[in-house]
Amino acid sequence: MNVIVCAVLCTVALLASARPTAGVPQTTAAPQTAAEQPQTFRSSVDLVTIQASVRDKRGRPMVGLTTADFEVRDNGQVRPVLSLRSDLQSPISVAILVDMSGSMRLSAKVGMARQAFASILGQLRSGDDEVAVYAFDSSLHERRGFTNDLSSVKDALTDFEPFGSTSLYDATAETARQLAARSGARKAIIVLTDGIDTSSTLTAAQVSGLASSIDVPVFVVATVPSVDQRTLMETAERVPRPEAVDLRDLAEWTGGQLVFASSFTETVVVASSLVEQLRQQYVLAIEAASAHEWRRLDVRVKHPAANVKARSGYFGG
Repeated sequence: MNVIVCAVLCTVALLASARPTAGVPQTTAAPQTAAEQPQTFRSSVDLVTIQASVRDKRGRPMVGLTTADFEVRDNGQVRPVLSLRSDLQSPISVAILVDMSGSMRLSAKVGMARQAFASILGQLRSGDDEVAVYAFDSSLHERRGFTNDLSSVKDALTDFEPFGSTSLYDATAETARQLAARSGARKAIIVLTDGIDTSSTLTAAQVSGLASSIDVPVFVVATVPSVDQRTLMETAERVPRPEAVDLRDLAEWTGGQLVFASSFTETVVVASSLVEQLRQQYVLAIEAASAHEWRRLDVRVKHPAANVKARSGYFGG
């Protein structure tokens, strides 16, 4: 735990605060259902927002949940859920982060990344949702800034030329900082990569801190054309790694997901499902702790069949 806390403190310099501050208007009646207007509160308080995906044992989204269905523990203490939002119409903000390093030179990887990119754009709503496109090798490159004009970003990968080393974790940190200021009710980073990091300056422990302090989920689509290579990677993911931190950790600790794609058809399916999953998330808020320290979050739903994915912590104070 001491290693992770130290790593978190090192990483916070790279990111905007994972704890948004909001001025909140006068108190109104508490909501009866998730579809109604969220409860508001008197005075200005520091809030921690939590994007939570809730699915049953069959992987189906659980809809219609209310604040009474959720339990949020902050460093082990139960905190009241101050507001809850769940609707499919609110705009979302997505940063698409594309690996353009030398390890992506295999033509199938480039083609699958382009296919995933097109599938994601196809699920967004022009004029409402906003998207930005970044590419990375040893550094981060902005291909298109945030816009809700989706037609202006369709050609963002036409001159895609893989080259150089892979600083995936560093690029994710910088992209998170760019995304933190966006206004979407739901936000996410979607990384298109072959899953190999070769030159990030962040250590494994620092990635642990990064993953835990980002206030948006990180979804990773690993384009792995070779089934044999995919099998090796998936097997390696299941091996206990007391000192190692990888893409699966980065995704899971932010409430996101790591998915593999080994064919063009599979790429379309998994990329499209990520946007749908983002729209189906609940957005909760709790009051932030005043102590200036790392705080662990545990989000649960009071149904035995519920499986919840949400960020694992935040910085208080």
